[in-house]
Amino acid sequence: MKKYFVFFIISLFFIVSFSGKHPYHVGSVEINYNSKSKNFEITGRFFLDDLENGLSKKYGKPFRFNDPKYKTQLNESLKNYSSEYFKLKTNNQFTKVNFIGYEEDNESVNIYLESESVSNPQKVEAAVSFLYNLFDDQINLVHIVVNGNRKSEKLTYPNRYLFQQF
Repeated sequence: MKKYFVFFIISLFFIVSFSGKHPYHVGSVEINYNSKSKNFEITGRFFLDDLENGLSKKYGKPFRFNDPKYKTQLNESLKNYSSEYFKLKTNNQFTKVNFIGYEEDNESVNIYLESESVSNPQKVEAAVSFLYNLFDDQINLVHIVVNGNRKSEKLTYPNRYLFQQF
């Protein structure tokens, strides 16, 4: 019986590993304050297929990373998507965030954002809801770094708000 159980577990692992699907819907967002430029540099990292599906659901048309003919469409859509699903406040003031660009590989996409200039951030608030339009089990791990002090929090759908004091 034990042999069958081990065989079942190993078989299940291979089926899940090679099916092209991942069992968790997780993304990460790092909000890093650059004291020299006095702005926040934000990087979001998401599974490529999840982001393609999230954009397709939001905008009603197909999106394909790793295909040059979609590059312009992806830039515009990611800019709009990011501005809707990511907000930042510092010291009780909304902070403008600009889309810088994105990088992709076979499995993930990095989205790059940058805030306007902020002096001496003491309180940082963020609304992060990337891929909440697609998954009701989406988890976004959010890391905020100010002057070397790192604070992290896990946001699970539908929770999208967090704040940290520095």
